[in-house]
Amino acid sequence: MSFINNWLRSNIQEINAYHVPPASDVVKLDAMESPFALPENLIEQYLAYLAECELNRYPSPGADELNQTLRELMQIPQEFGVLLGNGSDELIQLLALACATNDTILSVEPSFVMYDMIAKFTRLNYQGVALTSDYQLDLELMLQTISEKNPKLIFIAYPNNPTGNTFNRADIETIIKSTDAVVVLDEAYYAYAGDSFIDDIAKYPNLVVLRTVSKIGFAGLRLGLLIGSKETVSELDKLRLPYNINTLTQVSGNFLLKQKTEINKNAAIIIEQRAFLLEALIQVGGLTVYPSQANFILFKAPRTQALFDYLKENGVLIKNLSSSPRLIDCLRVTVGDQIQNQLFMAIVNKFYVLQEDVND
Repeated sequence: MSFINNWLRSNIQEINAYHVPPASDVVKLDAMESPFALPENLIEQYLAYLAECELNRYPSPGADELNQTLRELMQIPQEFGVLLGNGSDELIQLLALACATNDTILSVEPSFVMYDMIAKFTRLNYQGVALTSDYQLDLELMLQTISEKNPKLIFIAYPNNPTGNTFNRADIETIIKSTDAVVVLDEAYYAYAGDSFIDDIAKYPNLVVLRTVSKIGFAGLRLGLLIGSKETVSELDKLRLPYNINTLTQVSGNFLLKQKTEINKNAAIIIEQRAFLLEALIQVGGLTVYPSQANFILFKAPRTQALFDYLKENGVLIKNLSSSPRLIDCLRVTVGDQIQNQLFMAIVNKFYVLQEDVND
């Protein structure tokens, strides 16, 4: 056995690293990124703004200006605290670090894989609760499992990734009121959902909300935020590493995230294009298409691997989820711009026409 295998914790050896497939020279519709680059008329202003960075100095420790920029963009009440992270992944890990060894993290399944992975990283137990066959909350099973497992943290992605749907609001409120756990509503796709639990933080002291700028056009910034009561945020801030938001992210965010009109316009286009994609996929015989309140669509397809490979061969990369027991034969496509979506649908339609020809 090698040195590293002798040295490393056994449960870490059993984990597969988070896999990001190569994506050069393809239309990238696999990672829920925005298709919209910075408009040309803003590039010169942005570069001038960046030129003022003092890269020889540490960044602002609390990123106060960026915090305020995010509050204004997302209309976060001043009565709540906001904690910034290097992506929402860092904030998920920070919440886990606040727990005691062998405490339990609970989430629904299928959902965001990092809840389970970070539980393992931080020596916590992970408990998944299966969604129904149509990917809705099973409230009775959730409440039963919460009672039995007494979790310290409950993560609910809203909308859920990878299924794209929001859950019944009343059911979520019942869960929040049923437990002493911190309930984390992960609103990564808030811009496309039409609903939020931010205002409910005032009602529920055990509620916090996560958001990210990754899905609204700025995945490269690696910037997430946790919203909770000021007391909760103050205590969690003790676990934040110093200077966790680098200078380039802070300066970029303070310019880019003030372009609220552009951000809202792009979100509206994505919602419009999502409707187009949903309808176009429904028209393809044999597909099961799931409703979405996010910037992606989950669908079940005959000959899943063959369709995935055919799309990739024709220059379009989506996400193949079919290896997951709860997502058999499922693919997930990010909503792109109009040209990308039309290309994607043309390849899907051509694939099934070719399959019909072969079967004939």
